Amino acid sequence: MSGLIGKKIGMTSIFDKDGKNMPCTVIEAGPCVVTQVRTKETDGYEAIQLGFDDKTVKSAIKAEIGHTKKAGTSAKKKVAEFNGFDKEYKLGDLITVEHFQEGEFVDVSGTSKGKGFQGVVKRHGFAGVGQATHGQHNRLRAPGSIGAASYPARVFKGMKMAGRMGTDTVKVQNLRVLKVVMEQNLLIVKGCVPGHKNAYLKIEK
Repeated sequence: MSGLIGKKIGMTSIFDKDGKNMPCTVIEAGPCVVTQVRTKETDGYEAIQLGFDDKTVKSAIKAEIGHTKKAGTSAKKKVAEFNGFDKEYKLGDLITVEHFQEGEFVDVSGTSKGKGFQGVVKRHGFAGVGQATHGQHNRLRAPGSIGAASYPARVFKGMKMAGRMGTDTVKVQNLRVLKVVMEQNLLIVKGCVPGHKNAYLKIEK
């Protein structure tokens, strides 16, 4: 689907015409530069690669500098591919937040916040086992049994256990666009999106 690359600014709330307070997320969407045009003849499929947020010359590698030089722009911190645009774009074209309209719905994908190593209560929503009395003192948030007896004598794959939580690619679908601020390249969508502040997002129609 067509779309843009953006950056999460943060959350706020606005009132609709009926006076209802709605939580929303402010996203800096674009402007994005077309850094590559993929065609069926050369790549086997049709898509447009967009770049967002300039890199400094010091932090960019030669391959990135050479790749974006063809489009007449500097190396980018984030690139992503999209397809399904209504019009044809060529190298170096700018796509702004004007691509979106108020009232339409978008899908936003990004990397969720990392939580580190967490137990089963926080990671999987376990209730915990046992009770706080009758002599036990350290099993309130334990997972309980994770396997059977001598048969099958192993722990099954996929067992919900403690481990690293977060830093997953998450897509939130059907978020309504509440407002488009073209002067500042801002997109305000209803609800929350994955990631921390200043995290990069992929916004698709």
